[in-house]
Amino acid sequence: MRYFLTLAYNGTSFHGWQRQPNATSVQQALEEALTTLLRKPIAITGAGRTDTGVHAKEMMAHFEGDLSLEEEENLPYLLNRFLKEEIVIYRLDKVKADAHARFDATARTYEYHLGFQKNPFKQQLYYYFHQPVSVEKMNEAAKILLEYEDFEAFAKTHSDVKTFLCNVTRADWESTAEGAIFTITANRFLRNMVRAIVGTLLEIGTGKIEVVDMHKIIQSKNRGEAGFSVPAAGLYLTEIQYPKSIYL
Repeated sequence: MRYFLTLAYNGTSFHGWQRQPNATSVQQALEEALTTLLRKPIAITGAGRTDTGVHAKEMMAHFEGDLSLEEEENLPYLLNRFLKEEIVIYRLDKVKADAHARFDATARTYEYHLGFQKNPFKQQLYYYFHQPVSVEKMNEAAKILLEYEDFEAFAKTHSDVKTFLCNVTRADWESTAEGAIFTITANRFLRNMVRAIVGTLLEIGTGKIEVVDMHKIIQSKNRGEAGFSVPAAGLYLTEIQYPKSIYL
């Protein structure tokens, strides 16, 4: 039987999602916990690969297992007792045998949290940006993203991908009491894409470049034309959408 896990994690102490030698990852922590509790080797596949320091308010992962009804009911509780406090399991769902946490996702949403005031209680959970910015201009520039599909200009240099095409359906800023939150939704994202977009929007918000320059940057397909990459600490994966047909 194939199962989907719904979970969240604070990525501060992890070297990203993906298992890797000589570094602690979220995938490793989950696989070790599942293997211990189910008493056989368990491998999991995540919906994506968040980088070091990136957080997830909602992450999905699938694994195979022959679980009894009692194990299905108790597994989220047992995992939460076993895992460190940085990871929480919300739900376990049965899915079809060919359901895939990564390839069946139809949309993903990220948030980037920006703070305009230094906050000692949110270290590694937001990006403190001390310069004044125009959220209005950043929103104007964000709307331009919806006019394009090729986002090579925001991809990590030498990215090993077959296509740079992404269907962005939402991109906007919302002012908060302490700063601003950028929300972006697309069917897929390139590595470092959101952090590069936010850095570019901040350069527009501070007046370093103009709103109209966003067109030139995207059309250049050149990472060197875009802005800086903001720190990982402010980035959160917040939602992953799937067709209802994959669930049992």
